[in-house]
Amino acid sequence: RKNTKRVPSFRKLLRTSKIKLDNKLKNKQYKQQSAAKKYRKEQKKLREAVRDAISRKPFPLEECKKKQVAEKHEEEEEDALPLDMMDEDDLKLMEDLSQKASFLTRDLSSNEPVHIKKRKRESVMDKYEKVPRRMQTEPEKELIHLLPIKDKGGIIPRTMEKPVLNVAQDEEEDTEEMEEGEDFNEEPLPVLTPEEMAAQRRQKLQERKMHIAALASAILSEPDNNIKKLKELRAMLMEQDPNVAVIVRKLVMVSLMEIFKDIVPSYKIRPLTEAEKATKVKKETQKLREFEEGLVSQYKFYLENLEQTIKDWKQRKLKKSNVVSLKAYKGLAEIAVKCLCELLVALPHFNFHNNIIVLIVPLMNDASKMISELCCEAVKKLFKQDKLGCASLGVVKVISGLVRGRNYDVRPEVLKVFLHLRIKEVELQKDSEDIAPKKKFMTYKEKRKNLSRMQRKWRKAEEKLERELLEAEASESKEKKLKLHTETLNIVFVTYFRILKKAQKSPLLPAVLEGLAKFAHLINVEFFDDLVIVLHSLIASGDLSYRESLHCILSAFHILSGQGDVLNIDPMKFYTHLYKTLFSLHAGRTNDDIEIVLQCLDVMFAKRRKQVSQQRALAFLKRLSTLALHVLPNSSVGILATNRVFMQVFPKMDLLLDNESQGSGVYLPELDEPEHCNAQNTALWELHLLQRHYHPMVRTFAAHLTAGAPTEGSAALPLDLSQRPATELFEAYSMRGMTFNPPVASVTPRRKDTFLQMDAFIDEELNKLLQQRIGETVHKPLDFAKHLKESSFM
Repeated sequence: RKNTKRVPSFRKLLRTSKIKLDNKLKNKQYKQQSAAKKYRKEQKKLREAVRDAISRKPFPLEECKKKQVAEKHEEEEEDALPLDMMDEDDLKLMEDLSQKASFLTRDLSSNEPVHIKKRKRESVMDKYEKVPRRMQTEPEKELIHLLPIKDKGGIIPRTMEKPVLNVAQDEEEDTEEMEEGEDFNEEPLPVLTPEEMAAQRRQKLQERKMHIAALASAILSEPDNNIKKLKELRAMLMEQDPNVAVIVRKLVMVSLMEIFKDIVPSYKIRPLTEAEKATKVKKETQKLREFEEGLVSQYKFYLENLEQTIKDWKQRKLKKSNVVSLKAYKGLAEIAVKCLCELLVALPHFNFHNNIIVLIVPLMNDASKMISELCCEAVKKLFKQDKLGCASLGVVKVISGLVRGRNYDVRPEVLKVFLHLRIKEVELQKDSEDIAPKKKFMTYKEKRKNLSRMQRKWRKAEEKLERELLEAEASESKEKKLKLHTETLNIVFVTYFRILKKAQKSPLLPAVLEGLAKFAHLINVEFFDDLVIVLHSLIASGDLSYRESLHCILSAFHILSGQGDVLNIDPMKFYTHLYKTLFSLHAGRTNDDIEIVLQCLDVMFAKRRKQVSQQRALAFLKRLSTLALHVLPNSSVGILATNRVFMQVFPKMDLLLDNESQGSGVYLPELDEPEHCNAQNTALWELHLLQRHYHPMVRTFAAHLTAGAPTEGSAALPLDLSQRPATELFEAYSMRGMTFNPPVASVTPRRKDTFLQMDAFIDEELNKLLQQRIGETVHKPLDFAKHLKESSFM
């Protein structure tokens, strides 16, 4: 209906008084409130009716009527009295009452009087008592509550019995139909020869390969449009043909891995919120969202398939289809592990990277050496390429939990991967970029005060461009990097300290000591004193190998050389142990340990030159020169380079180049105390032997040291040798690859002279004697028949 009420004009509003307008407004508000109140009451009544209908158990109407009729008959029988027993006055009164219309129209079933008022609400107990009671003789039928109906009398609830399906009968019918179909379709298969079976297998395999290649090329050419083909390709992981199932599954695994490496974006895809889903966007944005959603879901399913393949191999679980044998599961599991390792290294920024870490880390401790090495190498690559440290932190957390969960019963290679962490580059020193003040933009008040309108406009455009350039650089925050590295190191040190405390005889101890030697300069000062005591007790126990004891010494001096200078700790025991065990090295198996010895000497003497006495330096110089005689050439070069540092850093080292003794006493090489062995009373006679060494670098260093290690002159070393540290020289002249450095010069073969025959090699007198004896001999004919006759007679 069209609203014919006109809007009052402005003049009419001016004539209307303010009181009248206020009253109109109040009336309008009151009507609105009353309408809302009425609506709330109706809703409340409807909810109560529905609640009562649900709580009340429905019963058939016919039974209720039968009960009411039966009760009525019983009451009539009880109340009925014979007319003979009634008085005449009572009979007359009853006849008068029966003629009144009010009595006839009254409901006789109710026991209440006529004039009583109806109650608006009945009590809960009355409602409960009115519900008829039933004995549960039959099983209750499940009811479905329908929407109620509202009429003049009130709300009528509706229910309906839930239909029961005969499932067993349906299954029997289905099985009968299947059996009939099988009986109908059974046909004898043709028998193939082995050659025909092999040809058929090759044909099937070629078809599968072409199909995989077609799908992969279609996805790589247009990933946005062909993202649904990923599902089709992933479905081939469930290949059911037993002849080609194993090879096809391996090809699909590798193909999907390469596809994901190519089409995955360089950012993490987050799920959309409900508000973002509800908003309308452009077609391009919607297309991108669909692509990202499909990519994440298919990537997730692919990782789940790889995980299930590994689990089936671990549990030796054979599928019901029996398509792949138990032996073939090992090959599938190896390919699955390789794919996971590649994705771990290639996609550290993408979704589900933490899930891949959780899968890979336990396999580092696998009984299969091949799988363990694959996973360890993948983690090492991840550590080396992780610049920020977020992925490294996730791996270190899982490794720490694995070591603790297995009660330190893991392979040493699991802990050795910590040595490849890129944390040594981030020390407590701040970079120049952090120290430099950050560029500040002018505020609006400063612009308004100092700049004109045109200048403000140009400045705004410049600041916008600078902000975009800063975002485009995408340089990681140094503070965030330092925070991540600190957290990573804390977890590493907690793992190391637990092993030192609880599992000192564990095979993990060498890896722990090696790790402490590398990261000791980053340990908190509070732990230095206790850690040095633990390291010394490990060395004194005698349970460690020589290499492990060297790692203990290196760790202790790394601690004392950095922040440990403020501590009052005497490291003389470590000096004595190293001096005593130097002659344990030789040209055999322990030659590789010399690299650790060179690192120890660098930390113990070069970096602590002010804390080392002259007697100690002389004793080590003499013993190292003796050691250089019976090790490989690369070790000799490294030791002589260390001796050169000794002679340049410490004064009066040229005492050992003089034959005359410089004090009382005799040099005692068998004494294990470097301070009391009288090393100043000996000489470096080993240098004269080393000048005749077959290696040219050893000869060069020996001649240089014999001349007093000068920095200038003819006896000075070339610049490329003098500036290289001892450990680098040790590696440069190593013979691990069966090569000689520097290479041996090729010798041109000499031209052979023409030799005379016979007497060219013989002395003159001997030649005369031979000629004389040859002339005296007379050749007589030999008669063998004579000897045969004599032997026959005998």
